[in-house]
Amino acid sequence: MPNATKVERVAELKEQIEGAHALLLTEYRGLTVEEITELRRSLREVDASLSVIKNTLMLRAANDAGLTELDELLAGPSAVAFISGDVVAVAKKLKDASKQFPALVIKGGYMDGSVLDAAGASALAELESREVMLSKIAGLLKGEMSRAAAAFIAAQSQFLSLLEAYKEKLPAGDAPAAEEAPVAEAEAPAAEEAPVEEAATSTEEEADGESED
Repeated sequence: MPNATKVERVAELKEQIEGAHALLLTEYRGLTVEEITELRRSLREVDASLSVIKNTLMLRAANDAGLTELDELLAGPSAVAFISGDVVAVAKKLKDASKQFPALVIKGGYMDGSVLDAAGASALAELESREVMLSKIAGLLKGEMSRAAAAFIAAQSQFLSLLEAYKEKLPAGDAPAAEEAPVAEAEAPAAEEAPVEEAATSTEEEADGESED
């Protein structure tokens, strides 16, 4: 029956598995304590922690976390990288470390619900890192924005050119239409002369009345 220490360790490993974006498993047979410490320090730079784990404890924790596919990868001394950052960056670190420490071997991994064999896990190191990909995407977006701005400026310039061309085609006499308003004002006093005519008519009628008397 497992003792309390092992139960606690399995629970910790289960929590690490569930909180990690991915796992990369290595065999560290032949590495010294100093080399493992250096590797751990290197992986911390890319948001990963390396733990040397007994296979029986890792198997139990993986099964508790629902990862029954890791059984075949847990053969021989195992060190597991729990990754919370960029998986590609961690794979590159491990690949570089394997060149420096030939005893270090990448056995496989687990990410996005799938188990990776040794070839698949090693192939991650050949991919571009997240930073490089984001940089390329930013460059593409910047290029698209520049092209959109250039198209807008070109359209605006074309519109102004058409407007100027239209103005040049307008007849010269069409523009001063507003200057004809004073003519209408000059004709307005004609209405004011009407009372004079009415007064003259009234005077003539009064004169005719007096003559009849």
